[in-house]
Amino acid sequence: MSWCYLLAAIICEIAGTMSMKLSRGFTNPAASALIFVFYAFAFTLMTLAIRKIEIGVAYTIWSGIGATLVTVIGIVCFGENVSALKLVSVALVIIGVVGLKISAG
Repeated sequence: MSWCYLLAAIICEIAGTMSMKLSRGFTNPAASALIFVFYAFAFTLMTLAIRKIEIGVAYTIWSGIGATLVTVIGIVCFGENVSALKLVSVALVIIGVVGLKISAG
């Protein structure tokens, strides 16, 4: 169940980050409010996840997957630039996350 909490925390963190982008510097009230809602859920779910998952593993997976997916969403949905270095860097993050997951058993 802890891994489900972690997955849900990642999804909420990504939604919160997308809400930041959509808030346009807090000028969009609905998106601005959603930042706080999604991050509250993300931290709550992360707290539940780390009851059974090592904190170093959980946090690295949370931040690594979150950063990777936010990068992909930025490229696909917001037209952000893509370069070979960016893609290699994202691949290295994914390799690190997989390595930590394997080491956690």
